[in-house]
Amino acid sequence: MTTKTLEEISASPVSTSDPMLKIDQSGRKLSVGGHHFQLEVQDDSGNVSSPTQVLLIVVDTQAPTAVLTVRDENGVPLPGNRIEFGKGFILDGSRSVDIGGGKIVKYTWTLVE
Repeated sequence: MTTKTLEEISASPVSTSDPMLKIDQSGRKLSVGGHHFQLEVQDDSGNVSSPTQVLLIVVDTQAPTAVLTVRDENGVPLPGNRIEFGKGFILDGSRSVDIGGGKIVKYTWTLVE
């Protein structure tokens, strides 16, 4: 089995004598969604097959992590999350992340008590 990085196979076609190609994603990673890969084979007489393709679908299976910061009306983080009575404040979820490769598209805010 031959191993190539995603960078290598993205830069140009990769030829091997092996029937299997392992793709290393330790650097660049495929984004969530569909990606087409193509294969052509050549026999010992130099005849080349018609290309065939496969659709690889990268899915995000990891839940995102919500991170919530309380800020004053000017956007300054509040020490101890304390605010004067009647003052406005900002709930900031911008540090929330999705390490599964997706992106956060919805924030649902609830006053629990």
